[in-house]
This record gives sequence, C-alpha cells and structure tokens, in this order.
Amino acid sequence: MILRQDRAATRAARWQREPDEILQRCEQWRHGLLSPSPRRGTSPAVTPPDIFDRALRRLRRDRAAPGFADYAFLRAAMLDGIAERLSSVTRAFEDVLDLGCFDGAFLPPPGARITRTDPGAVFAQAAGGVQVDEDRPNFAEGSFDLIVAAGTLDTVSDLPGALTLARRALRPDGLFLAAFTGGTTLSTVRAALREAEGDTPVARVHPQVDVRAAGDLLMRAGFALPVADVETLNARYGDIWSLFRDLRGMAATNLLPGTPPLTRPVLARAAAAFSARADPDGRTSERFDIIFLTGWAPSPTQPQPARRGSATALLTEALKRRD
Repeated sequence: MILRQDRAATRAARWQREPDEILQRCEQWRHGLLSPSPRRGTSPAVTPPDIFDRALRRLRRDRAAPGFADYAFLRAAMLDGIAERLSSVTRAFEDVLDLGCFDGAFLPPPGARITRTDPGAVFAQAAGGVQVDEDRPNFAEGSFDLIVAAGTLDTVSDLPGALTLARRALRPDGLFLAAFTGGTTLSTVRAALREAEGDTPVARVHPQVDVRAAGDLLMRAGFALPVADVETLNARYGDIWSLFRDLRGMAATNLLPGTPPLTRPVLARAAAAFSARADPDGRTSERFDIIFLTGWAPSPTQPQPARRGSATALLTEALKRRD
C-alpha cells in the first residue's frame, strides 16, 4: 500500500451513558476490525449493525436536492481531486459506475457509458440513474471498468462490504476512485457540542475513518496497487448556524439512529463555545479532511512486486557509489 499523510446506539439513554464506548465500536465496524464474514466451522455470519439510519439517509439527501448546488463546495473539491487522479491514467474506459451521483456532475471519459446511482431517489432520478445502497449487492461481477464514489462512503453502514462489492463489480484491471470526509472532520463543532453538553455528552458527529484505516480497508477488499491520501479544507464561519446550514444543504447532518434532539439551552451553549474559538476577525475555522482512495481490480497484466531475494545488487554498494 502507498500511504500519503492522517453500533450507533438505538436508544438515547445509552448514548448518554456510553458515547465513547459506542463510538469506539462504530469505528471498529467502519475500519473492518469486527468482520461480518463467517469463518469455516463457526457460527453463522454476524450481520453488521446499521451504524447509520438508512431511511433517514435517503430522506436527508432528497430534502437537500433542490438547493444542493448552493452548498456543494465539498463535493466540488472531491470531484476536482478525482478528475486530477483520473487524468494521470492513460487507459480507456467503456463502462462507468457513479456511486452517489448527487447532481450528475461527474463527467465520464469520452465515449464511456455511465450508470448513475444514489441513496436518494431525487438525485438518482434527476441523473437518470437508480436508487441503491452502496453496501448491498446491486450489480453483477465484472460489470464496469471504472467506479467513482464522491461524498457518500462516509455514511455507509458497512464500509468494508461496500468496498468489497465495488471491487467485485470491476473487471480485471478496472479502476476504483473514491472521495469522502474522514479523519478529523468537524473537530471544532464536535468539541463545542461536547463542551455544551457537559457531563452527559451525546454522540452527534459521525465516527470518522482516518486515512491509514482507509488504506487498510482497500487492501482487505482485495484491491491491487492501493493508494490512500488526504487533503484538508478549512472553511470559516461567522457562527455555528452558518455551519449547520451548510451541513443541511449538503445532506451531511447527523444520521446516527436514536440521537435525542438538541435542546435550546444546549444549542445556545454550543453556539457560544463555537464563537469562543473564533479568530480575531470573528470567524471560526472548521476542518474538513477529504480522503481519496485509488485501487485497481487485480489483473495478471499489472506490475508485480519482485520475488523476495531476487535482487542482483546490494543497496550498500549503491550507496557507496553515490558517496
């Protein structure tokens, strides 16, 4: 692997008692540390919990559709990064799958046929696509030679499963490109909410996958030549309400099931804590880490690592010559 750079509870009372423990378990599922796959000779497969509310996820995306373009700066950055990585690939693509089409903004390579999907019905229909969940089987194996996912994999309940399904849907030597938020995204508002809720914090910001875990998941899914890297965006806000408006517009608000609503006193304290972190000009920075994934479906035609012990020259001799 090449690496560059960094169960949700179903009852509100449990969130209040054990937010850290529950988030830790969420992250274990997200990072593939708790495997949903059965082992030979053991009990039947464990079904991964739905970390995110699937119905709410679809509803939020559909509600965001009418004004999505006004809040799509994160998606624009993701698409730019995907386009940059795709521009360095010289091979041609014939069949493309767009996972999370949103507004259909991703343009396929010239001459390629594209299938668009989205968890939200409005986005899918507007782009002439179909409504699907990325972690549930939908396409036959070997259907595509390019799969692109922008801005959706951070809210997939079974991320390891979604990556495995994407790899299976690729033909040999097919390319997978993805971008989603992770790492320390929304660290400022997370701190403000924890401060506002005091001794009874509630998990309101999604568990995040960091870049190292994302790279590990690519390898576990069976991708060849995996690359994971991260780019950071800092957005500055005059108040916490402006940030909340952006998150609603991007369908990026809390999807954890059973989360109790924020009360007015908590909201007021959170707003004050957010503003207390402002720069001298009165604006507060919020961080968004965009994780980019690149992986190829294995093929005999790809470069293979040399057999261990097959080198014909010693590294020490090469270093001596440089001196």
